Amino acid sequence: MKLNPYLNFDGQAEEAFKFYQSVFGGELFIQKMSAAPGGENLPDHEKNYAMHVSIPIGEGQFLMASDCLKSAGHQLNVGNNNYICITSDSREEADRLFNGLSAGGKVEMPMADMFWGDYFGSFEDRYGVRWMINYNEKAK
Repeated sequence: MKLNPYLNFDGQAEEAFKFYQSVFGGELFIQKMSAAPGGENLPDHEKNYAMHVSIPIGEGQFLMASDCLKSAGHQLNVGNNNYICITSDSREEADRLFNGLSAGGKVEMPMADMFWGDYFGSFEDRYGVRWMINYNEKAK
């Protein structure tokens, strides 16, 4: 089983994924709403929205997203009910991911050794997506 987080944005999916790509690397895949059947009938500003965007974030795993279409009645509600938790392979990778993804965002818990034994931090990135970065040396 693989877990692939899927995010929704309000017209910022492409911008957000270019930022995520700068941290994770990998090839950016993007399909525009204008390519969908009926896309020609969308309001002009929504034609360039992302119907589907993704980047690889590990072996067989992808971070994926799309933009909400207000013209179709979709409503984006950014909240604190979702986090993407990344378990890194090293402290160095944990720091790189934390520092890269939290740039311009709001740090909730800086990376630190925690009482439960993990190296952990959490934050909300500049797009309102919440992340947890975790490293457990004993789990290796």
